[in-house]
Amino acid sequence: MEFPGIMERFFSYVKIDTQSSETSQSFPSTQKQFNLANKLKDELTAMGLEDVAVTQWGYVLATLKTNQTKEVPTIALIAHLDTSPDVSGENVNPQVHKNYDGKDILLSESENIVLKVSENPYLAEKIGKTVITTDGSTLLGADDKAGITEIMSALEYLVKNPDYPRPNIRVLFTPDEEVGRGTEHITNDEIKADYGYTVDGERLGEIEDETFCADTVDIMVQGVNVHPGYAKGKLLNATKIACEIVEQFPKDRMSPETTEKREGYIHPHNLTGGSEKANIKILIRDFDEKGLIEKEDFLRGIVARMEEKYPKAKIEFKVIESYRNMKIILDKYPQVIEKAVQAIKASGIEPIKNIIRGGTDGARLSFMGLPTPNIFTGGSNFHSRQEWIALEDMHKCAEVIVNLMKLWCE
Repeated sequence: MEFPGIMERFFSYVKIDTQSSETSQSFPSTQKQFNLANKLKDELTAMGLEDVAVTQWGYVLATLKTNQTKEVPTIALIAHLDTSPDVSGENVNPQVHKNYDGKDILLSESENIVLKVSENPYLAEKIGKTVITTDGSTLLGADDKAGITEIMSALEYLVKNPDYPRPNIRVLFTPDEEVGRGTEHITNDEIKADYGYTVDGERLGEIEDETFCADTVDIMVQGVNVHPGYAKGKLLNATKIACEIVEQFPKDRMSPETTEKREGYIHPHNLTGGSEKANIKILIRDFDEKGLIEKEDFLRGIVARMEEKYPKAKIEFKVIESYRNMKIILDKYPQVIEKAVQAIKASGIEPIKNIIRGGTDGARLSFMGLPTPNIFTGGSNFHSRQEWIALEDMHKCAEVIVNLMKLWCE
């Protein structure tokens, strides 16, 4: 199965800056995401897909109708337009390392940025492959422009091979996934699919059907502010109280930097304030809701002690639900995972069942009524200037998508 031009397609996407913003109040959070959305609209139209549109919110939608005479489901293929706010996505300059020799890759000599095999053992598996990296000044954008590339390449293959079995296919490219807002302005009535797959994972062969459960705890501290020159016995500094709350978090456990695999965490994500008011936003993550509740109760205990210590302070504690483990939904639809496993095996790859220490659009879509696991793109080191991907793995992902569509016709 051949996908000519896949690298050139990928490069054309990553060179469009689509970085989203965590501070913007608009949707999408950056207007530049429309630049890629409109390009994809033109390409999908040129391919001959139907119902091609870019909505006012920046979602790209399109339909490739089935070539089957029998009744088949509608499958959504989903990826996101934006790149992470953590690292610049402007002026991306991909570097191609053909016939990779298995050694460390110098990305930037001036900044001494090196992609080290010792820190990236998966890279050692790509000896002889074509490895694509950054030049050390930006992220690459494989998250998730590799996913978009692979979906577009699979669609092109299906269009050029009109007899190859396919179900009804709905294409959905979302904005603002990286800032947790990717499904904010889309509904199942608009998607019009029975099942979906996000193409947003990492290493070759991965299938992810489980995410964190996630809440945000918002703690607002109201202190007592007076002129600091006359503050003795009167001033109650809200920022100091907020810092004292954070200081009571465990140092050797229950944090992102001390946990892995199925361990959850408490993460003080943002602290702002002054003498009178301070605000702490804390990310709570666990793979089940019981773990979330335990961590939230732990924080409530800290706040209760601080209220007792500082009776003149006012401390508000609020829990905001973010998303839940998509496995709760996907376990009810085992065929969605089974077909992904079969498609990966049909492409000569060993499937790897994995969990996501994070969330995806698929988690929210699953709870909206569209069961949506995640499959690999082939990329690594997402959100980093050391991001990389192997060209051959991109070809394999496109092949898996084509095989997966065939399986939904059986």
